[in-house]
Amino acid sequence: MVTLRVNGEDRQADVPPDMPLLWVLRDVVGLTGTKFGCGIAQCGACTVHLDGQPVRSCQLPVSAVGDRAITTIEGIGATPEGTKVQQAWLAVDVVQCGYCQSGQIMAAAALLARTPNPTDRDIDAAMSGNICRCGTYVRIREAIKQAATGQPNGLQVIVDGGAA
Repeated sequence: MVTLRVNGEDRQADVPPDMPLLWVLRDVVGLTGTKFGCGIAQCGACTVHLDGQPVRSCQLPVSAVGDRAITTIEGIGATPEGTKVQQAWLAVDVVQCGYCQSGQIMAAAALLARTPNPTDRDIDAAMSGNICRCGTYVRIREAIKQAATGQPNGLQVIVDGGAA
């Protein structure tokens, strides 16, 4: 039996110590916002925070978590950076299929927590391991900049052939 601190609440899980944190969160705790993408910690869809640091939960055994606090996409809105990122994601209309977005948002929130005014290079480095099959990288960058500054940066999204 392990006790995990998830989104500010203690959760008990009777799981093997080598079970990946992703499956504990999704299948045992019932928080399905964290996604399975590749299973080899390369795509970023499974990103969660451990004590504020982004980690890939698909390859992290639950026994390695220890007493560190876990934040998932369901809880990131309770943080100042998470709130800003989620609002900017909506304002910029980042999401297409949405599958990668929980991991993208988690990586972006961690970036802003450690680098409140990131450069393009900072954004590229922080987001480089998060794959978006829909190719919304320009909108992701714009949303991160907007979350950092609180101001739109001029990206014009085209909807149905006209400017939105």
